[in-house]
Amino acid sequence: MTDARKAASITTVSADGAGPPYGYVDEKDALIKRMRRIEGQARGIEKMITEDRYCIDILTQIAAVSTALEAVAGMILDDHVNHCVRHALSSGDDAVAAEKTKELLEAVHRFTRTL
Repeated sequence: MTDARKAASITTVSADGAGPPYGYVDEKDALIKRMRRIEGQARGIEKMITEDRYCIDILTQIAAVSTALEAVAGMILDDHVNHCVRHALSSGDDAVAAEKTKELLEAVHRFTRTL
């Protein structure tokens, strides 16, 4: 992403004014592109069902969409840890750090239950 596009995509800042509110902001365009591709795959599955396609072919496409969504979730989780959690831990505010740690653990538990 060019510097100009990156700057244009960052329109808000965190509560302390130090930077973007979320870690994924720098990868926003790539995430949106991935989600649009996934959306197209989901529409393709709907079409396959409408056209009475073979069960295994449909299941294969569902697995592909699921894997693609997991990849997006992993990217956002990585960014959350490297941005939101890191900033909370370095803030010196024990309450904020505890809250972000709790959120992280809940997200990891939700994510691992789906695997």
